[in-house]
Amino acid sequence: MKKISIKKGIALWNKAKKIIPGGNQLLSKRSEMFLPDGWPSYYKKAKGVEIWDLDGNKFIDMSIMGIGSCVLGYADPDVNKAVEKAVYEGSMSTLNSPEEVELAELLLGIHPWAGMVRYARTGGEVASIAVRIARAYTGKDKIAFCGYHGWHDWYLSTNLAHGKNLEGHLLPGLTPKGVPKGLRGTMFPFHYNKLDELKAIVAKHKDLAAIIMEPMKGYEPDNGFLEGVRKITDDIGAVLIFDEITIGWKLAFGGAHLKYGVNPDIAIFAKAMSNGYPMAAVIGKKEVMQSAQDTFISSTYWTERIGPVAALATIKKMKKLNVIRHLAWAGKTVRKIWQDTADKHQLNIKMAGSLPLSSFVFDYGDKAQILKTLLVQEMLDQGFLASTLLFASYAHKPKHFVLYKKALGVAFGNIKRAIDSGDPKKFLRGPIAHTGFSRLN
Repeated sequence: MKKISIKKGIALWNKAKKIIPGGNQLLSKRSEMFLPDGWPSYYKKAKGVEIWDLDGNKFIDMSIMGIGSCVLGYADPDVNKAVEKAVYEGSMSTLNSPEEVELAELLLGIHPWAGMVRYARTGGEVASIAVRIARAYTGKDKIAFCGYHGWHDWYLSTNLAHGKNLEGHLLPGLTPKGVPKGLRGTMFPFHYNKLDELKAIVAKHKDLAAIIMEPMKGYEPDNGFLEGVRKITDDIGAVLIFDEITIGWKLAFGGAHLKYGVNPDIAIFAKAMSNGYPMAAVIGKKEVMQSAQDTFISSTYWTERIGPVAALATIKKMKKLNVIRHLAWAGKTVRKIWQDTADKHQLNIKMAGSLPLSSFVFDYGDKAQILKTLLVQEMLDQGFLASTLLFASYAHKPKHFVLYKKALGVAFGNIKRAIDSGDPKKFLRGPIAHTGFSRLN
């Protein structure tokens, strides 16, 4: 198979690492997380599920779709049309955007348990806002958490107590350098579906301000788990925050918690709610949200118009097209392709994730990461941005899966030969992809 030419992207990435710490702004988009010394890194154009890189190569994205933000597909025409109108009429002014109020009404209509809304533009911001509101409401400082909740001090401070606290929630290798040492002892992790771990935390720390968690973390909650968390939170007078930044609008319209029938005191959203345009929301019970007035939470660009306009267009289209059903179909389809193709080539894989955020791992012990890197390399040669996961979008159509299945068959066949050789690493044209936090410069 002929190796495609990727020169401009690689050269620009190598230049970027010299003048931008880490090379870019998001760990998940670092080239070293996919295919070191071989990833296209930058795009010139993106439409639907297709991406054109700086060298003019066209790829079908069967991977992370803008880190799960573009559930309608790249450059969705309806969302873009709404945004273009906002741009031409003025995306910012001294006065406020009326779309803020319209979006608040829409969100509260979908979530009748909630009474008020605040906005930001990123997931990390709304997680920090939610925690600040919870602390203001309760007058307490300590937080119990389960899941990944961003980069801010309040979250990373858990590694001040134990350097490996975040490994099951974020990624290994992170040190809390730069995080104030005074935050030590304010954050306590527990694992998903491990209610006893949360009970143990509460037994020592009844003065929790909040419990923040992802309502769905790659697999279904055990019977009574979310209900148990809800009861514990009520019993100690804390605030329950559901982080719907990743799973929100994918598993259920409006958020996973609506599927499971357990309402939080606060829910936070970003990513998919605006299909690639920066927008994030904190919604919550009125008495809790009013505490935002007792502290200071304010930012100029939280008042620009593009975010709310994009969110309104995205949410309305998701409902009209029943995008949730399509994402589930895409997840089922790709899982069948993975398993059938693995069986055909006698490869051992294990499935994971929820249907709209499906993933698998090569079940080969310490060789798994080598095989994952080899898969990225093999699929790239065939015109696919692909790894061991798929963040499904409405733009993923049957024709894309037909092409993907054919390419995966070639890739899995080559991976099988690499395994049988006894030294699959020699089939890589570059280093093994990173699995955790690593310095690049």
